[in-house]
Amino acid sequence: MIESMDEASLLAGLEGVAPQQRGSIWMRPVEWIAAMLLVAVIGLLLTGVVSRYVFSLPIVWIDEVASISFLWLAMLGAAMAVDRNEHLRLTLFVGMLPGKLQDLAHTLTMLLMAVFLAAMLLPAYEYAIEESFITSAALNIPMSFRAAALPVGVALMLILALAKGLRGSGVRRVAGSIVLIAAVTGLLWLVGPGLKQIGNWNIPIFLVGFVGLFLVLGVPIAFCFGLGTLAFLTFTTSVPVFVMIGRIDEGMSSIILLSVPIFVLLGCILDATGMGKAIVEFLASLLGHVRAGMSYVLLGSLFLVSGISGSKVSDMATVAPALFPEMKRRGHKPPEMIALLATGAAMAETVPPSIVLIVLGSAAGVSIAGLFTSGFAIAMVLLLVLAVLARWKSRHESMAGVRRAPLPVVKKALLVAAPALVLPFLIRTAVGEGIATATEVSTIAVLYAMIIGVLLYGGISYGRLYSMLVETAALSGAILMILGAASAMAWALTQTGFAAQLVDAVQGLPGGWMTFMGVTILIFLVLGCVLEGLPAIVLMAPIMFPVARSLGINDIHYSMVVVTAMNIGLMTPPIGIGFYIACKIGNVSPDEAMKAIWPYIGALMIGLLVIAAVPYFSTAFL
Repeated sequence: MIESMDEASLLAGLEGVAPQQRGSIWMRPVEWIAAMLLVAVIGLLLTGVVSRYVFSLPIVWIDEVASISFLWLAMLGAAMAVDRNEHLRLTLFVGMLPGKLQDLAHTLTMLLMAVFLAAMLLPAYEYAIEESFITSAALNIPMSFRAAALPVGVALMLILALAKGLRGSGVRRVAGSIVLIAAVTGLLWLVGPGLKQIGNWNIPIFLVGFVGLFLVLGVPIAFCFGLGTLAFLTFTTSVPVFVMIGRIDEGMSSIILLSVPIFVLLGCILDATGMGKAIVEFLASLLGHVRAGMSYVLLGSLFLVSGISGSKVSDMATVAPALFPEMKRRGHKPPEMIALLATGAAMAETVPPSIVLIVLGSAAGVSIAGLFTSGFAIAMVLLLVLAVLARWKSRHESMAGVRRAPLPVVKKALLVAAPALVLPFLIRTAVGEGIATATEVSTIAVLYAMIIGVLLYGGISYGRLYSMLVETAALSGAILMILGAASAMAWALTQTGFAAQLVDAVQGLPGGWMTFMGVTILIFLVLGCVLEGLPAIVLMAPIMFPVARSLGINDIHYSMVVVTAMNIGLMTPPIGIGFYIACKIGNVSPDEAMKAIWPYIGALMIGLLVIAAVPYFSTAFL
């Protein structure tokens, strides 16, 4: 499965609960700075929104200050993620090893991370120096104020990776890891001239084989991409490594991505205030008395809650505890409940404000307003397919003692849930109608959730709020580091001419665009299992979208197919991270749930094939 180095910390960060593993004491000042930067970014963006839309006085320097703060937040957050063991990695294969080999893999992993970071440190410093000759448009200050975040963040991560690699590791383990890394590096250096002669055959060797090997060893995904790209550029091309830093910067600091940490924080607020639980209780009072009613409530809750949090883990953690006890009482088997929970979360991924849709819009140059509008319709198609299957599965459900909730109870539940119910439609309408950007809406949504949470749902203590800010910064840094490294790898791929060759090859396939859709589904199903959503999108979007456009496929239609296929892969055992997180939340053995999930995966596949074959579902409301 793919998890953070400490899955409990990952769950804590996404759910907004207190982390089970805190960072090192000496990193506390860094955590405080990152938390304040997150607050500053939200404050700046809110100021810009109010000034622009209320007073019609745009403040031109706000975007620049927010961009500077954002890169510093991303790099400090990435360092915090190393310290807290929160970078995502594949643990399925390492977990099968004996204890001593697992320890060796851990030491090797940390030293490989250190090798990459050491190789990036000087280029990052030189990049910051080069940026000092460029002056920002609004503030008229050197851009090195912004770019300095790169060498600082890389240096911090390097120190932490070395400390973790050497701490508790025996001399033999460290020496063995160093010798192995040095031997492979020396071998590649010797055969480098021959590698340059084989051209694009280096792509499967370095950008598939090496990256896959690092994944199996348990190297965090961001550093798998970074190491693979570094080796590819160093041993098979004449491109200086300096260029790679620029691509990492470009991939992780797009202004559109400012909304990522803010929506992560919104998910934490949703969980901490109980707004999601209020939605679940309202739907339960409305539908709980009908056969399969609790299944409908679970799916409907995921649909609506996803429109607030933008986080699958937060969605599942909000819905499951509120519904599973009653579902068990009615005879639902825990593995079936986990299957419905996991696939329901996959269904809801296209509901705004989906972080995946925001990243896809940034990576592929697709309208986020269009993605948000289409995402609702696509989620409805998948919701219908899952609801039909859930109704058939519940034909023997025990309805003994189940009564319709009295009207006063329904009214009270609606009154409590109404402020929370407004939020997903506020987000979708504001972005879809062009009233505000996704970034601006994210800040408005956080402010709204904080005010409503304080006034109606009990509020959040200062200690809890600070913990949420720190966890959001660390998780956002881990996410953005993946996006930066994946962007560098995608750039390396496109520079080889591989994308142009792929266009020519696909255009010659029989079946036209339908065949390409089939290939797309297979690719993103696999990538969804192995890489999780965001890196798969950033890596493949620059390659696949030009091919789709050359075949006349609408960008929004293609985006919906990509995201849906990727989310199905994410929930598909035996590798998909979403499946294991659902099992953890529901406290069910993955072996038991694995047998139950296949009909639901099949239902989603039927929905996906319908979405791929009929563009109308994706484009009807644009």
